[in-house]
Order: sequence, then C-alpha cells, then structure tokens
Amino acid sequence: MLIVFTGNGKGKTTAAIGQAVRAVGNGSKVLMVQLIKGPWKSGEDTSVKKFNPDFIIVKKGKGFVHIGDDTVPFEEHRKAALDALVYAQEQIDQKKWNILILDEIWNALSLKLVSEGSIADFISKNVGQLDHLIMTGRDCPQKFIDKADLVTEMKEIKHPFTRGLKGSKGVEF
Repeated sequence: MLIVFTGNGKGKTTAAIGQAVRAVGNGSKVLMVQLIKGPWKSGEDTSVKKFNPDFIIVKKGKGFVHIGDDTVPFEEHRKAALDALVYAQEQIDQKKWNILILDEIWNALSLKLVSEGSIADFISKNVGQLDHLIMTGRDCPQKFIDKADLVTEMKEIKHPFTRGLKGSKGVEF
C-alpha cells in the first residue's frame, strides 16, 4: 500500500512515526529514511532506539535547504537526497523491512533535489515489494495523490511560527 502524508500543517513525520510504532507492535520491521533532516538531534532519534532493530531512522539529508543558517552547497543537498533513494532501494532489495518511510520526499521534490520520474520509478518498483511505502512532505503532486492508496493532508489552522516563535522541543523536534 502506498501511503502519503502531505500538506502545510504540522504532523506528517509524526503521523509516519505513529504508523511505524503501530506496525512494530504488530510484528513489522520499519525503516525511515529522512531525505532532508540533517545531523542535529530530535526527540525521535532518541526514542526510536527503544524499538531497535524493529524500527530505525537513518538521516541522509544535510539539513533544511536555504533555511536558517544553511551553508551547504545545493549540489551536496541534491547528492544526499539521491543517495537516500539509492540507500532505500538497497535496503528494500535486502528484504529486511515490511515498511519503508521516505520522510520529506515531497519537499525534496519541490526543492528539485529529486525528480518526479525518479519517485515514480521508485514507487513502481517497490510498492509490491513492501507491505507499505509511506511518503511524507509538503506539496505532494496530484499525480502521486491519485496513485496512493491512503492520503492524509495536514492542514495548518494555527501555528506558533506565524507569531515568530521558534520550534518547540518535543513538538517540532
């Protein structure tokens, strides 16, 4: 099953992690590959260790592109995103995982780090190889929404960022 969590609201990664926790509780093995999120630590990095080896998160990104103090050249961001897809494919080919989560894949697409064609090929090749392929991020194109079996759109109603407040530990990271 292809599952998409998209939209401008908070909660896409959180929903995918919740899905992973539920699946692990039912005997599945879950791999989350993060395409954008970089080397800094977040709460899920610590808590997911309690689920190892049934649920792991692998950060392949170099951080948020052109946000904050990002000084990483665009080509390094692009290479990291492409490497993330290669890594994910290698993991699927090893047949160790029931569920693969590609976190922030739609952001990587809108930033032009990966192409629609590479995502479409990845989906076509792998949907039948896994129990579930979960893809998160803002701005999922309609063609992928149409292809998905389950789509949830997070809609922002109100967020502290709009008042100039920074991310809150335990909520955003």
